[in-house]
Amino acid sequence: MAEQLPRYAEIRRSLEQSILSGDWPPGHRVPSEQELVARYGCSRMTVNRAMSELAASGMVIRRRRTGTVVALPVSQKSVLKIQNIPEEVAREGRDYRYELRSRSLRRASKRDAERLKVSAGDAVLAVKSLHYADGIPLVAEDRVINLAVAPDARDVDFSNIAPGSWLLAKVQWREAEHLIRATNATAEMARLLEIEANHACLVVERSTWLDAGTVTHVELTYPGSRYQLTVRFNPSRDGE
Repeated sequence: MAEQLPRYAEIRRSLEQSILSGDWPPGHRVPSEQELVARYGCSRMTVNRAMSELAASGMVIRRRRTGTVVALPVSQKSVLKIQNIPEEVAREGRDYRYELRSRSLRRASKRDAERLKVSAGDAVLAVKSLHYADGIPLVAEDRVINLAVAPDARDVDFSNIAPGSWLLAKVQWREAEHLIRATNATAEMARLLEIEANHACLVVERSTWLDAGTVTHVELTYPGSRYQLTVRFNPSRDGE
């Protein structure tokens, strides 16, 4: 007769199956401990141990206040560092220019809430801008900032400094996540980036966090013909 697993191990195995089967894809919000206690009819301590072991295995990411989400598989984890676009352009010996397209204080829409992991109606700052290299559009930036975590951003107009540069200087984020995808330019994006509609583009989505919650979420859209990602890493350090 097979040895019966401890209750916490049974719960962990059940949660693992939801992840490995694809029912819970990367980024999916895992039910709260309270919800899992009700689902499995056990103590909160038992659920907490199961979740702690799942987090230790790298299958989920636990964040205070914002909850637990399914992690990316190891093969998809980003090794990118957060780059300051003006410095990146300057390192290439090119002339940099920044253009603010729009700035608005607003209550979080449903999409804002999903991007920042906040409640609809919370105060956010939305900033859209364009970065140039040698007078040619390099990247279109679409950013939302959580004013509950970065309240000083409310008083910055961002007409003379890019929000990414300001956040890197003012907010000591503790965790970041990149998602990289390919897309074709819409008519509006093609106009902004001075490319043809349906031109291949590279989109880098990034979120940064503090213990208090998500600081910001940004979508950076690059014309595929003008940008490439290069990552250098040392397997003896980064592969640990």
